[in-house]
Order: sequence, then C-alpha cells, then structure tokens
Amino acid sequence: MKNTISTAIETTLETCEARGADLFAFSALPKAAARATAAYLDALTAHGVSLGPLHGVPIGVKDIIDVAGLATHAGSATRPAPPPAAKDAFVVAKLRAAGAVIAAKTNTVEFAFGGWGTNKAIGTPKNPWNDAAHYTPGGSSSGTGVAVGSGLLPAGLGTDTGGSVRIPAAFCGCVGLKTSIGLVSRSGVVPLSDTFDTVGPLTDTVHRAAEMLSAMQGEDRSDPTTIDVSRKDPLADIERGISGLRLAILQPDDLQQVTREVSEAYTRAQGILGQLGATLAPLQLPMTFLEYQTRATRIVSSDAYAFHDELADDPDAPMNETTRMRMHVGRDLTAKDRIIAQRERHLAIADFLARLDRFDALVIPSAPITAIPIADADENNYEMSLYTRPANYLELCGLSVPIGLAPSGMPTSLQVMVRRFDDPLALRIGHAFEQARGAIA
Repeated sequence: MKNTISTAIETTLETCEARGADLFAFSALPKAAARATAAYLDALTAHGVSLGPLHGVPIGVKDIIDVAGLATHAGSATRPAPPPAAKDAFVVAKLRAAGAVIAAKTNTVEFAFGGWGTNKAIGTPKNPWNDAAHYTPGGSSSGTGVAVGSGLLPAGLGTDTGGSVRIPAAFCGCVGLKTSIGLVSRSGVVPLSDTFDTVGPLTDTVHRAAEMLSAMQGEDRSDPTTIDVSRKDPLADIERGISGLRLAILQPDDLQQVTREVSEAYTRAQGILGQLGATLAPLQLPMTFLEYQTRATRIVSSDAYAFHDELADDPDAPMNETTRMRMHVGRDLTAKDRIIAQRERHLAIADFLARLDRFDALVIPSAPITAIPIADADENNYEMSLYTRPANYLELCGLSVPIGLAPSGMPTSLQVMVRRFDDPLALRIGHAFEQARGAIA
C-alpha cells in the first residue's frame, strides 16, 4: 500500500485508541474529521502542494482549547455536556492552515489549575515512563504530555500559566515551550489567568516545537496582547549552535530543594552546554524562587476567581475541591492587595532583567523533582512548579528539554529561560543541547 497521510493518520488513530484506556490521555478522538483532513492533504500532495513542515502531522489539543465540532470540557464535571465549539480557537485554525491534523482532544486538570496533573472527577492520565504504577504526568497539560511522551503523537497543544506545559514535558520526557505572552493568541481558550496564560507546544523534538511556534504565532484582534508584537522566525537560527553564548546557572542556595538525581542531571547538562562552547556562570537572583512562586500564585488565584467565581462559590457545583480551594484564595484578595501585587511584579521584572543583563539566557532544572506516584502527590504542595512559575511571573519564555533518565527510570529535564520574545533563542539553545545529548532512553 502506498504510504499516504491517510494511512499514517489511520495508524495513529488505531494506536491512540488501543492505548487510550490505559494511559487516559484523550478526551476525544475525532476520527471522521481527522480522516477527512488527511484525505484533503493527500489530494494536495498529489498535486505537488505542501503546506509546510506540519503537513500531515497529527497533533493533540488540550481540552480547554476550542476545536470546531467538539465539546470543550475543560477537565471539569461542571461541564458534562457542553455544546460543540462553533469554530476553532485562533491557534487551532493557524495549525490547520499549516497542514496539521487534529487527531485528538487531550485530558487536562480541571480548568488548567494544577501542576501534578491529577483530576479526581474525570480521571488522571498515566505517566508513560512507569508501566508498573500510576505516576504523576504533570499538569495541567497532562494528556498532551502523556500523548507525546509515550510516542502516541509527535506533538500537541498545551497551555502554561505557571508551568502547565513545562511540568508535563519534564515529567513525561518530551519538549515543552512556554511561549512569550503576546506571540500566540489565547482566543478560543478557556481562561484561567489573563495575566499569565500562554499557549504552547509539547513535542518530540525541539525542532518540531520551532515548527509549531512558526505556524501558531500571529496577530489576533481578539487577544490584545498579540497586537503590534515584533515576531521572529523561530527556525532562522536554530542550527546556529551556542558557541560564545553566556548562560547563567543557579547558585547552590537555589538548589537546596532539588533531589539528588535532578542535581546530577543538571550538572551533566551544564557539562554538555560547556562542551558546546557556551560560557556558564552563576546568577545572583534578586529573590528566591519560592518568593517568585508565591507571588505568582496569588495573582493566578485572583484571576481564576474572577473568571470562575459562580462555580467556585456554588457548593452544589461538582468542582474538584482542590480547584475550589485555589480559586477561593483569590476571592479573599482585596483590590488593594491586587494593585500592590501588580506593582511588585513590575518592579521584580525590572530587577530580574537588570541582573540578567550580562547573560543571554538562564538554564535551570525544569522541576526540582521527577514524577512521583500519584498516591504521594499532595495537592497542597506546589514543589513541582518551583522553577516554572517564575517565568510566567517575570514575563519570560521557558523551554523544557529532556536531559535523560534518572536512576529511578523517570525523565529529568533542563529549562532554558530567556527574555520575552526571545523564544527563537531558547529554541536554538535547546536544539543544540538536544543534538549533543542524544537519545534519552
């Protein structure tokens, strides 16, 4: 049989269905629509037309992002039977135009509010790196992380408000890009925090993440953050290497909460970056990662409550109690609290960028721990986002790239943090590291 896009998509759909029940990555597999798209792309190919590097690539879409004809459940039992979306979210439409095939909707933490990846109401996806036990997938883009990390899909969409792309990428052994706010439209996405929400890809390689960003970014009048933004080609310099770049690393005091296996992986990653010609030196941060994380959490909770207050305040609404609790933190913040928090944030951004001035990027662990058994996940403990929330708080771009497997068999990950709109630089650094690192398994 001739190898066509339709053949490849059919195989993908069969594989996703076969493993779907075990991994619980998917909320929907729109088979008919995917097959129709594949047939259309085959017709284009037969006439010598290609829509680009994503032509025929199957992707998953986190189930807080609208896909025309499919319901958006947002991982919540409060939305048991929502009407199908009337149209694609802006980012989905952009990916379709670039030739991507929407093969699945992927499961998520309720309203994207959680970092372990757990969802007691609808179920929690299973980390693909441990067949014997149920380990945390990372959240909130849990289903996408599992789908890509398991190899079921080469790419997918997530959202990142405090690490929700980078944490599942780190836990599931794939690449995750928290895009700079303003590069990618959020219209058609169920909001959590308009201060911090971003849409980003989870992929099998850094190069594919760059291809995804190239297709996804663009101006959308429905999202004012995207207006009058200067965008760069993410692929233009991706093969340039990192010789001569100045990379900041963490001081020992900033690594006190890191496990031994993550510390060893971070040291290995620094060695690879040095061998590639980068200069590494410690950065003295203006405040601790915990302080950045705490400040970000207060703002996220305030935003989340503003969007979802009626559900959070309704004791009869079937909302996860952890979600309700996190939103009620925002309910208790006064207008004065919010104004002070925003003022502190602007000062913190300026202070951090001044410290970063002599560096091109900051490289740190994506998470201080590797994935843990679901039974050990404490919903009141936010340790998994210690190193991710600061990027949202400080308006940075963050790229999570696998380093390798820890002795426990779970993935470890490096995060490349760069200034807002320097996403192509993060991808360039990540690509060079990935090429030098080799296979992780």
